Amino acid sequence: MPPRANLTGFDIRKLAASTGQPANDPWRRAEAWRYHGPFSRFNRLKGSFPGLGIATVAFAGYCAYEYMFLNDDSHAHAEEHH
Repeated sequence: MPPRANLTGFDIRKLAASTGQPANDPWRRAEAWRYHGPFSRFNRLKGSFPGLGIATVAFAGYCAYEYMFLNDDSHAHAEEHH
């Protein structure tokens, strides 16, 4: 079965071929500041979660302390008290 003709006459392939980056973008220099220096992607996301690293280390340390030193032995003898 051959492909059906588009009723509107619109061809998405022609649109994709005609659009794209122009050879001489007059706004390139005006837009460059958004992607360099303090506005780069890394620098914008760097301060998104302040304290997350310290909190992760503190939580891991507490979990290790609890596992090593705060053993709860009351559950081990629960079956004997029926």
